[in-house]
Order: sequence, then C-alpha cells, then structure tokens
Amino acid sequence: MATQKSGKPGLESVLAAGVAFAAGVLTTLSARRNKVTRSRSAEALRAENLRASLVDYQRLQLGLLERAIDDPELAAVLSTFEVESPTHLRQHLFANALYSNALFGYRIGVATMEELHGHLRVLCRSALFRRYWESTSPHRASLKDDSEEGRIGRMVDNLIRDLDEADTEEWWVVGEPPAE
Repeated sequence: MATQKSGKPGLESVLAAGVAFAAGVLTTLSARRNKVTRSRSAEALRAENLRASLVDYQRLQLGLLERAIDDPELAAVLSTFEVESPTHLRQHLFANALYSNALFGYRIGVATMEELHGHLRVLCRSALFRRYWESTSPHRASLKDDSEEGRIGRMVDNLIRDLDEADTEEWWVVGEPPAE
C-alpha cells in the first residue's frame, strides 16, 4: 500500500515547527533574562560594596573627629579656620560631625532629602552651628554647583536665610526641601 503525499505539510509537521520555534524563543528569552539578572546582581553587589565602604569611611571619620574633640593638640591639626579658644574649636569639630552625620545618613539612604532638610533645619537654629557654617564657607566655595555636597550646602545657606527672614515662630515649617 502506498502513502499519498499531497504536498501540504501535515498537522504534525506544523506542530513540530511551532514547538521548535517556541522553544527557541523561550530559550532566547531565558538567556536574556539570566543576563539581565546577573547584571542586576552585579549592580546590586557594587551598590552594597559602595555603601559598606561609605559606612567604614564615616566610622573612621567620626572616630578621628572624636579624638580631635577630646585632645586639643590633635584638634589643632584639623583647625583650618580662626578660633578663639580650644572650646570654640571643639564646638566647630562637633558641628562638623553633626553635619557630616546628617549628610552621611542621606547618602546611604537612611534619610530622604526631606528628612535631611528637616534635620539640617534643626541644626541651623543653633547659633554655634551657624558660627561653624559661616567660618567654613571658604571650604565650600570650591564645591561644584552640581555636586551633591554643593547642592546640600546651598540648601543649608537657604535654610539659614529663610530662618532669619521668617515671619513666624514656627521654625519647623520654614524652608522647602529641594526635589530629589
């Protein structure tokens, strides 16, 4: 008995081709997904390593400031501004530690820009912090306008100005945080 071929592909051939095509598409999509996942994992690992490095750096920085606050001879090394007394220098160093800590919290993501703004608004109410901020203005003069620290420095300058110009005793509502 002879089998007749009509020249048209049979249903089985069409299904086999469709399955092969689908398998190829799925394999390609899976490979792309795996590549994207690996890329995201590498990015996440780099971000976590950077965050860990920032934590280590901040811990070291605050440790050095603590030593300088406790020892006037060490504090003299950090003094790049005119101070009237060792007490005044320790106050400047402590104000720097408070500012650096607030900035660090923002940088590692434990504080939003709005939270940083609120924290700095509290610091700006302190006459001693303002004295520190004014004496360190030459240090900020070299910051690039578009740098993170440059923008945050201007935010502090604006907060001080806004607090000075405020017509309200409700200091906690003064100033608008910049958009993130």
